[in-house]
Amino acid sequence: MMNLEVKYPKLFDKLEDKEVELRHLLNVDENYEDYDSEEYEFDFEEYNFVIYIAEPVQKILGEEKMSALADTLGDHSAFENFVISEEDLYGVKSALSEEEIVTLVLEHIEEMV
Repeated sequence: MMNLEVKYPKLFDKLEDKEVELRHLLNVDENYEDYDSEEYEFDFEEYNFVIYIAEPVQKILGEEKMSALADTLGDHSAFENFVISEEDLYGVKSALSEEEIVTLVLEHIEEMV
């Protein structure tokens, strides 16, 4: 388990709940073909990961910085495809692993806090 407090001190400092776990901040899930579910509207061939920015991070960043985060990530070379479904939900195509995407996104958030 990554030590969030050490790796992302500015973000951690702004969190109300210091017992927070990574999944409370950010979720990166592999996007796969699922005929039974309408949950994800991302084509699994175009977007192999779904990124969700959780509420505590949304509150800390605010609307303007959430928009800037999406722009920054959208322009990042790690993502072949990038689409914003909602302000806190993105579909991406990347050769990076789940963990690498988490680190990349959290590093961007830490810079913006």
